[in-house]
Amino acid sequence: MEPVQPLTPRVLCSVLSVKSHSCEVTLDSGRALLSWKEVRPRRGRERSRAGACLAQAFQRVRGLTGTLTHRLPSAGHIVPVSEIVSVGEADVDEKYYGMQWKHMCKPHAFTVHYVQRMKKHRWRCKAVTFWCSDEQLYCHWLQALNDLLEQLACRPKRLLVYINPYGGKKKGRQIYEKKVAPLFCLASITADVIVTEYANHARDNIYEVNLDKYDGIVCVGGDGMFSEVLHGLIGRIQKDSDVDHNNPKIPLSRCYMRIGIIPAGSTDCVCFATVGINDPVTSALHIILGDSQPLDVSAVHNKKTLLKYTVSLLGYGFYGDVLKGSEKNRWLGPARYDFSGFKTFLSHRYYEGTVSFQPAKWAVGSPRDNVCCTAGCYICRQSSKQLEEQQRAETYGLQHNEQEENWTTVKGKFMSINIVVMSCACPRSPKGLSPAAHLADGTADLILVRKCSRLNFLRHLIRHTKSNSDQFDFPFVDVYRIKTFQFTPKHSEEDDSESTDLGNIGKKNFAQICTDHPTCGCSQLNSVWNCDGETLEQTAIEMRVHCQLIRLFARGIEDSHKEDDEMPSRV
Repeated sequence: MEPVQPLTPRVLCSVLSVKSHSCEVTLDSGRALLSWKEVRPRRGRERSRAGACLAQAFQRVRGLTGTLTHRLPSAGHIVPVSEIVSVGEADVDEKYYGMQWKHMCKPHAFTVHYVQRMKKHRWRCKAVTFWCSDEQLYCHWLQALNDLLEQLACRPKRLLVYINPYGGKKKGRQIYEKKVAPLFCLASITADVIVTEYANHARDNIYEVNLDKYDGIVCVGGDGMFSEVLHGLIGRIQKDSDVDHNNPKIPLSRCYMRIGIIPAGSTDCVCFATVGINDPVTSALHIILGDSQPLDVSAVHNKKTLLKYTVSLLGYGFYGDVLKGSEKNRWLGPARYDFSGFKTFLSHRYYEGTVSFQPAKWAVGSPRDNVCCTAGCYICRQSSKQLEEQQRAETYGLQHNEQEENWTTVKGKFMSINIVVMSCACPRSPKGLSPAAHLADGTADLILVRKCSRLNFLRHLIRHTKSNSDQFDFPFVDVYRIKTFQFTPKHSEEDDSESTDLGNIGKKNFAQICTDHPTCGCSQLNSVWNCDGETLEQTAIEMRVHCQLIRLFARGIEDSHKEDDEMPSRV
């Protein structure tokens, strides 16, 4: 008969030393909390004995409510086990050992590395070292902490990392080696690193690599690098599931392998909207903790052919022209967007076309309700549940094709047509193009900016940079929450190619000449689509939102003003 192993106590409490101060250290296994507080001497007595410390610690543990460090007194600290990066044996400093422990036997020390929240959603990895003279007690603490960390099955052990050495300021490799790799090593994460050598290198490689041996994929770069990994992973999953991604009406298979983003690009819109800041260390810590955030993805088709997937912006008109103009000035770096934006604003172009869309009637909330998507978003949970129930009912034939009939059509002249799947927040636009857009509710926000004066359009653009202004509060701006979308330009390429009238051909050629010579004062017939920072030349498109198609190593933007009884660290 095998001997019965002793059970780890639910609450472990000891008096340990932290920076030459005696502290009551408590590990509550039930609530998964580690706390420590300095033992203060009483008047006329020496420091309290261990038994008194233990009793006080038990009383304090019973009153814990799952709050964060800033809610405790300044002398105390509390860290959720889910936010501990690693626990390991600490090197005994001979100088410290000689000064503080000269009257005691050889000390033992272990270091706890944990996440500490800074301002503006920034995270940092902090460390605290606990000292004790009892080797058995030291081993007991080390064993208890590591046992709790082993129970966190959501944390990755092996990652596939793609680095774009040319994105942004061309510091992707430097950022990974100096800021991210040491943290992965500290958390005992092994990484297979591939430095991309050409466009779509990461996408092509994902089709060939064995994904079963990885817990996630990490991309180091900007939104373009993330788009490569996104297309590669979704395409690989559809191929393995035998799903025809060229059919816009077929639901796609979900990707359960998480994607991590280490920001090293020009805008880092996706990272900013899902983490709250474009900081490499913060993103690396989210990956280490194993956070998981579902994300909607929109598929863009033309003539039943898949063009692109988008998770942030699909823009026609102003933002399409800005992107097209910036491609000619890539040597300017990130400043090319400012230069191209200024030129595009002065040109003041508008485009004619027909917009058709299906409103998302099941969605909870609206684009103008000022309810932002935060970690553990209630709207995302409720909207996705209602969407799944509706799709299940349609599958079993309990509902008629009501959605296929419910289309809204808008014709006119537009300065800008934007479809955003997320808020598209970035450092220059803290609230984004649609502040109330959600990450995982199965919808997108359609923003139509009709033809208006240059001054009014400038007022609309300026409101994107202000945090307390409603950028939709203009008579020429309409916003809708939608599921599917179609656009047909007035001067479509299909009509031009099928026409045999010499007059039409002459008009087309004359328009092309005038476009090449902007001094004549004419305007372009068609714009291009800005699809997550990449241009789409096809103007007649169809878009459909796929609810929670992928997952990221993120948790959404934490609301620092919201007091919640649940630990925000739980994944």
